[in-house]
Amino acid sequence: MRFRFSILLLLLSSSAVAQDITLLSQDITINRFVDGTLLIPNDSNIEEIPLAIIIAGSGPTDRNGNQNFMQNNALKKLAESLSKNGIATFRYDKRSVKLIRQGNTDIEIMFDDFIADAVSVLDYFKTKYNFKSISIIGHSQGSLIGMVAAHQGADSFISIAGAGNTIDEVIVEQVELTAPMFTEDTKRVFAVLKEGKTTTDFPPALTSFLSVDVQPFMSNWMSYDPKHEIDQLDIPILIINGSKDLQVSESEARLLYENTKNADIVIIDKMNHVLVPIEGDALENSKSYNESGRKLSSDLIDSIVKFVKNE
Repeated sequence: MRFRFSILLLLLSSSAVAQDITLLSQDITINRFVDGTLLIPNDSNIEEIPLAIIIAGSGPTDRNGNQNFMQNNALKKLAESLSKNGIATFRYDKRSVKLIRQGNTDIEIMFDDFIADAVSVLDYFKTKYNFKSISIIGHSQGSLIGMVAAHQGADSFISIAGAGNTIDEVIVEQVELTAPMFTEDTKRVFAVLKEGKTTTDFPPALTSFLSVDVQPFMSNWMSYDPKHEIDQLDIPILIINGSKDLQVSESEARLLYENTKNADIVIIDKMNHVLVPIEGDALENSKSYNESGRKLSSDLIDSIVKFVKNE
């Protein structure tokens, strides 16, 4: 995938609305690729509170869960909600975000790079802090990134809207549902990618996810099977999905659950992919991706807090 395009501590505070807890915020540079924000409940003893590392989904997604034309602050609201409930959180910009902001050109990013970034974050907090425990929370694409990184010493793992099938299988299923006339072409291109090759022989309609520049990234991504990766985790696992998720169905969450040893699963009624309750139709659902004023599902927060705190 190609894009053209010291530790800094800023001490801020914000007041929690529901629980009247003040948060200490530190902007931290983990390495030359990763910048993020640590939230800690003020006056807390770090050794007595858990940390949750939040990993964003696909695309150039920043620490708050936003992209250029998608501003919902889902991950910012998630981090703040957890921290107001006594869980320190660290959320960070995807590597692609930093490269775009720096104006770097022709930088090839592989899926392995996102895993390396997550492992770097985990290692940073294991060596420089002494939190009671460290959980990894992966949203969407971040679920697979997080479950691979969690092998390096996380105490627990939470998948939110994570796929159970490999990315090529997920995309083929989506094409079958939305543009079935391109199903065979999609399968054919993925078969080429599985051989470690690239191809220019595909319909223009598939360019958004199968352009030649993107193919090496896709090939790398599809080499990871979520079913296998989650099966290898020997730590507590929580799998969460919303019943109104337009991108990742409940069946994907259940597939992950069926391949785990130590997991709980929660399907949250009416929650969508950006973690907010949807009462109406698909139009309301899609519009919510760019509506930052919506509140997150309270069931989502409650489920994560109870799991991380082992309540």
